[in-house]
Amino acid sequence: MKQVQFEYRGQEDLAANIKRIKMWCQSSLISKVIFQIYTETLDKEKIEKICRSIVDEIPYALYMGASTNGNIIMGDKSKTKISIVCTIFEYPTTNVMILQYPLSEANSLEVVESLTAVVKDNPWVKSITTYTTMRGMSMTTYCEELGMLPRNLVFCGGGAFSDNINDDAAFVFSSSGQISDHAAVFLLVGGDDYHVKATHVTGWKPLGRSLLVTKAKGAVLYELDGKPAYQTYYKYLNIKNDANFFFNTLEFPFLYNLNGMDILRAPIASNEDGSIMMTADIAENVEAKIAYGDPWTILEIVYDTAVSFEDFIPEAFTVFSCAGRRTFWGDDEIGNETKPFQSIAPTSGFYTSGEFLRNGKHVNQHNVTLVIKAEREGNTEGKELPKVYMNTEEFSGKVSMINRLATFIQAATEELEEANRQLGIAAITDGLTKLYNRAEIQRLISEKVSEDDSKGSHGIKRTGNSLIMMDIDDFKQVNDVYGHKEGDAVLRSLSKMLKEVINKNAPGSSAGRWGGEEFMILLPGYNRKKASEIASIIREEFARLVFPNAPFQTISLGVTEMIAGETGDISCIRVDDALYTAKADGKNRVVVK
Repeated sequence: MKQVQFEYRGQEDLAANIKRIKMWCQSSLISKVIFQIYTETLDKEKIEKICRSIVDEIPYALYMGASTNGNIIMGDKSKTKISIVCTIFEYPTTNVMILQYPLSEANSLEVVESLTAVVKDNPWVKSITTYTTMRGMSMTTYCEELGMLPRNLVFCGGGAFSDNINDDAAFVFSSSGQISDHAAVFLLVGGDDYHVKATHVTGWKPLGRSLLVTKAKGAVLYELDGKPAYQTYYKYLNIKNDANFFFNTLEFPFLYNLNGMDILRAPIASNEDGSIMMTADIAENVEAKIAYGDPWTILEIVYDTAVSFEDFIPEAFTVFSCAGRRTFWGDDEIGNETKPFQSIAPTSGFYTSGEFLRNGKHVNQHNVTLVIKAEREGNTEGKELPKVYMNTEEFSGKVSMINRLATFIQAATEELEEANRQLGIAAITDGLTKLYNRAEIQRLISEKVSEDDSKGSHGIKRTGNSLIMMDIDDFKQVNDVYGHKEGDAVLRSLSKMLKEVINKNAPGSSAGRWGGEEFMILLPGYNRKKASEIASIIREEFARLVFPNAPFQTISLGVTEMIAGETGDISCIRVDDALYTAKADGKNRVVVK
């Protein structure tokens, strides 16, 4: 694989570069030739002229391209509006195909089904790279549909953009289709001697406590923790809702886990109702954290990622970097995170409106992320391992002040959250048995009664939810004869056994200590016949328990099924009466009422 990268400086210079490529191809063994054209300008006539020049000179060449927020060439941001990359595959086993489809939310499934069919008919395909228009289109369903593609494929790409970050105009094009502002272009590459690897870099670290996304629709984030989303940025970061909102929040995107991968979503603007426009869809009922971008931390992760490619011995890198990262770094420093890849192989790409990368069975849309694809033809035998060059003196062995502060805040927040979690557990747990305490099991019973009321009985008397109440027979004798320490051991053994029986026979049920040696079990979805069977298992299992000092013990149990329209207290009185009857009838038995 060979690659030629150059900046467009007019038709005359373009013609000279194409002729040099043609001459090299004529003097060498080649398989496929593909041109990738990245353009910050939306001048379609100029792009069409460039494409015609390529085809006129090299008719067998393929091409594809996209409008961008900036171009990457030789590992750095290009200084011209248009950049061109020519990749020449040399192995005869390498195959290349370019597809282009119109794309909208209405036909996205049709596009993916067609793409999947092509892949099925061409088992040589190992990677798919996409350029796609996405502004104004929700990509959530489309990404879910892309999960249909075979899992062994590397899938990555970027969203077309324009040089103006606030402009929705964007287009893609290829040798398989015309310039279009509603389309997706796919580059399929594979073969026995073709090798590919892809990964991503964020570098933004979570900061502070988790926030629950309580209301969101598409790319609009309405509420966090039940409050207008904007309040979070104002309260914690003092970011005002003004013309600088986007730039001030760029260092602080939201980070949340989606399909097992950390995903960033950056705010674009705050609306009058306190909602926030995000760069892409964000789901409801997910835990999100504000993240912070620290340049030292980002570069350290970039360096480690570049080093991870050394053993692969790549011959070319394609990178898709979010336009937000370009804004974050500025044009003078944005190359700091792409030059390390250039030090081991030619690196090109563009600044996107969103990045795509497959993770397992899922295709995710990223924001504020750097996606890197490495390619190579042939094996690595006999090839010298490349070494990443990067000036690491600024961060090697040191941690920036802001990174230390962010780490401190995050660690302190996690400790506080864990302490609060433990306090929450303690508030509803019986200290000795580690089952629910009486207040919590009563709350769960009342909650179940409320659910039954909301559903309505419609004449159905019984709810299919039951209670089991139990009491250890003659437990006072255990304490009096063998001591309270042994009595506690009996209670703990009963509790452990209850958990095991419930997990095995009545999953979803809850057990609690009612008081002293009395226990209560709530069994949602179990009628009194099933509850009676479970009560019998508990009685038999308890009778078999062996204690360090005390003899075998027995237990009496009452069972009842909750009735629609009655309160939780009435159900508890009835099950308590059933337990009393079991005691009065000779103990060590189950009574159902």
